[in-house]
Amino acid sequence: MNKVFTTFAALVFLLCAGAVKGQISEPVELVNPLMGTDSKPSLSNGNTYPAIALPWGMNFWMPQTGKMGSGWAYQYSADKIRGFKQTHQPSPWMNDYGQFALMPITGKLRFEEDDRASWFSHKAEVAKPYYYQVYLADHDVVTEIAPTERAARFRFTFPRTDSAYVVLDALDKGSYVKLLPQENKIVGYTTRNSGGVPENFRNYFVLQFDKPFASTNIYKDKELVTNVLEFQGNHAGAVVGFKTRKGEQVNVRVASSFISPEQAELNLKEIGTDDFEAVKQKAKTAWNKELSRIQIEGGTPDQQRTFYSCLYRSLLFPRKFYELDAAGNVVHYSPYNGQVLPGYLYTDTGFWDTFRSLFPFLNLMYPSVNAQMQAGLVNAYKEGGWLPEWASPGYRNVMVGNNSASVVADAYLKGGRGYDINTLYEALVHGANNAGPLEAVGRAGVQYYNKLGYVPYDVKLNENAARTLEYAYDDFAIYQLAKALHKPAKEVNLYAKRSQNYRNLFDKQTGLMRGKNQDGKFQAPFNPFKWGDAFTEGNSWHYTWSVFHDVQGLMNLMGGPKPFVAALDTVFTLAPVFDASYYGSVIHEIREMQIAHMGNYAHGNQPIQHMIYLYNYAGQPWKTQYWVRETMNRLYLPTPDGYCGDEDNGQTSAWYVFSALGFYPVCPATDQYVLGAPLFKKATLRLENGKEIVFNAPANSDANRYIRDVAVNGQPYAHNWLSNNELQKGATVDFDMAATPNTSRGTKVEDAPYSFSKAKK
Repeated sequence: MNKVFTTFAALVFLLCAGAVKGQISEPVELVNPLMGTDSKPSLSNGNTYPAIALPWGMNFWMPQTGKMGSGWAYQYSADKIRGFKQTHQPSPWMNDYGQFALMPITGKLRFEEDDRASWFSHKAEVAKPYYYQVYLADHDVVTEIAPTERAARFRFTFPRTDSAYVVLDALDKGSYVKLLPQENKIVGYTTRNSGGVPENFRNYFVLQFDKPFASTNIYKDKELVTNVLEFQGNHAGAVVGFKTRKGEQVNVRVASSFISPEQAELNLKEIGTDDFEAVKQKAKTAWNKELSRIQIEGGTPDQQRTFYSCLYRSLLFPRKFYELDAAGNVVHYSPYNGQVLPGYLYTDTGFWDTFRSLFPFLNLMYPSVNAQMQAGLVNAYKEGGWLPEWASPGYRNVMVGNNSASVVADAYLKGGRGYDINTLYEALVHGANNAGPLEAVGRAGVQYYNKLGYVPYDVKLNENAARTLEYAYDDFAIYQLAKALHKPAKEVNLYAKRSQNYRNLFDKQTGLMRGKNQDGKFQAPFNPFKWGDAFTEGNSWHYTWSVFHDVQGLMNLMGGPKPFVAALDTVFTLAPVFDASYYGSVIHEIREMQIAHMGNYAHGNQPIQHMIYLYNYAGQPWKTQYWVRETMNRLYLPTPDGYCGDEDNGQTSAWYVFSALGFYPVCPATDQYVLGAPLFKKATLRLENGKEIVFNAPANSDANRYIRDVAVNGQPYAHNWLSNNELQKGATVDFDMAATPNTSRGTKVEDAPYSFSKAKK
């Protein structure tokens, strides 16, 4: 009986998704916004929240289970909702900015977050990218949300009562509210943020109700007052009351602006005269449009749900931080200088995470959007003097590297145009040769790096080896862009030479990367399992592979393909041992590696995510094929605990999307993607230029994970990489899949992907 029921349930799922025959008609219905929400500070299964938003929307909405100011604003394990928050939070570790919350209540008038909170159940919760609904048990109210890019519609269904209320919480740290009863409106602003903003930062909001207020109240911190209509102070809020019939719906249109109250009113026009169902349908259509750019066929229901849930996460960040003025012009409030200026701006991303696969994915599938992002980087540089490495919304002092170089270079080299690339190149050179006002802007330790060829271990600059390795790759990206822009040979050669600085940290005795002191001696004692210290959120076994641009050069240092492959194998066969002494406790990234049962492979964090693909450089591509499938099978599920670490603004999701399609951008700023093995029987990528890339793998199955042969456009293909330029012309790639490895395909030296050491300079 159970087997029959399971088969029937799977059939119903596929019928609903339109996937039994042909392509999936509404991929948004396969997305689970709750994927990754079952997380906590000590263990991340994604550290996500259900973002109710449009692709790259300026504002997201979320149910708030956490306390005001907590980065863990929605946790799947919670059982109470405190409000419905407009959020711009990229991750719990970065926290939020410009947030405010609404909460419907009934009965006794109360406004503080614990008093107004209500029990809820996931059984009475519907979460989709374009729509959210939940039943608030303590208030007998159903809340629904449908978003636009800068506005949203709320629909509250109340019971019969003369004490129905909606609480607006503008939060503490400086806020303002004003009631306009004759217009059924509330206006105000919040200044709540976690850094990265100028002193004049405000998020102005407007709430337009469709029902007259039966009562009005303002609250000043913890004091509720009825005889005033506005308040400016530390913590402002408002409570408006209604008398409702059973099942009566109170609708609220909400919008906000970082520019002005007048601009917030303009942003409210995104809704116009659309009722709730129209806003919901338009949001659904917007998501289906973007998600349908990639059509998959075959695979299990869970694999399809995981794929589109990851694709959804890949289309959220970086978010729009620009608005349209009364004339329809693109304008933005600058978090870099506090001025309102023309042009695009995007924010809420950390390049240390997202240069690896998220931005390459945008370059492949959504280049026009990424061109706007590049134009926004031009503005960021002009307004702040530096390119942001982590923006939320302005400069944030977190993580290492100078990976804006990769983001800028890859976009241009993959065909991005329509923005000021010369100013961006100037910005890259400036950032590569100067320490910024923050350690995470420009290059900390640049004076040592440019003189010695590495950032020393003993100069009181943490994570020095990680910085060196990332700077070397970033120099390669600048070198590639300099060539494309026909810069002087002396300049091109400088960055080519610096790209080889990774060699200065390779320790032949251990076969690993290692911190080095100013005097040229390696740091001692050395524990390759020590997290942090010379490395960033990882150990030497993780960071040794951070030579994206010259894998052959690294292989040569290790003694050739055989010891190189043996070292790769060792990552998986080692016990998950670690040394957490640098942090003083076991950080969540360590715990996630430990429990994954994949040795010392730490997929939950970014530095090692490309490592699986490196077998292709050493003539053993079948090992890549095996481990890619293992990682997808073991570490990703379309469930609240569905990730294996922080999702990180689309990076970990984009890894899955690329890997499920069968290839991965090991080295952004080159033309190549490295082959893995496809997950589905067929995938069709609809490019912006009107061309299609079709991946066929009809024999694909759980057992048939190995590539026996590949054909591109009908011709046999032996290489372990695909050319972006060729794919952009439209291509059909046929994979002959088998249950056993083909140990003769892709084994020749010429089959290996790009490495600087092998390329013609």
